[in-house]
Amino acid sequence: MNKHDTLREPVITSYAKAPARTINAGGVSYAYRELGPKGGIPVVFFVHLAATLDNWDPRIIDPIAKNRHVITFDQRGVGASTGQVPDSIEAMAVDAYTFIKALGFDKIDIFSFSLGGFIAQDLVVKHPDLVRKLVLTGTGPRGGKDIEKVVGVTYWDILRATLTRQDPKEFLFFNRNATGKPAARAFVQRLQERTVDRDADIKVRAFQTQLKAIQKFGRSAPADLSKLTQPTLIANGDNDRMVPSVLSEDMHRRIKGSELIIYPDSGHGGIFQFHEKFAPVAVEFLAR
Repeated sequence: MNKHDTLREPVITSYAKAPARTINAGGVSYAYRELGPKGGIPVVFFVHLAATLDNWDPRIIDPIAKNRHVITFDQRGVGASTGQVPDSIEAMAVDAYTFIKALGFDKIDIFSFSLGGFIAQDLVVKHPDLVRKLVLTGTGPRGGKDIEKVVGVTYWDILRATLTRQDPKEFLFFNRNATGKPAARAFVQRLQERTVDRDADIKVRAFQTQLKAIQKFGRSAPADLSKLTQPTLIANGDNDRMVPSVLSEDMHRRIKGSELIIYPDSGHGGIFQFHEKFAPVAVEFLAR
């Protein structure tokens, strides 16, 4: 393929059609997907607990990928990535750094959700020059009050979902009311839009190890978030049962100049329930 053929390659902006790729780094084969126009600073997405490449809402990814190079990836030991899941958030941040550097990037924007936000914060504290802008959604700070309780909440909602034959995310991410239930069903349906070349599910042991890492993170001494000087957008629902909504306000107070959005009548997945409002805000923030 010559240079001119490369230039004529169509730009894929639909996450459902994003090609699956792998890259070897530090003895691990990382699975990732990329879409959007190449060039400039990429937006790297850090995903939530138990999630693989197939857990990103296309209504969030696609609008950003319209004008930006977007990369999603499986952490070590998750989905199609090889190796063992680390038992600490710090080690997950080291892996994320290894993956990003293997792709050849010296500067990125980060879009993170839940566990991904924990990892992103640790990465930025350790490598501040790597990150230009930071989006923290459905997440909280190291040592945040009640983060360690996520284990009990998670197992309880998995049980509820199993008994009712529903997806656990319908319980974990959304309110169980007249607005939350249909939003949950719509979200789960959107995650099925990719019909070919889907990712492997997370294994039970990997999931349990992630939960242990979250417990440690919640019980740790707080990080110094005043070190985060990057423009930061923080968003959540007003009733997050997994990572309490007050922690979004806590991060907002501690990260100078950060912006905060709290969506009403919504839970952990507030940005997915309100994707029509949130996606344009995220696009505008990342485009500044």
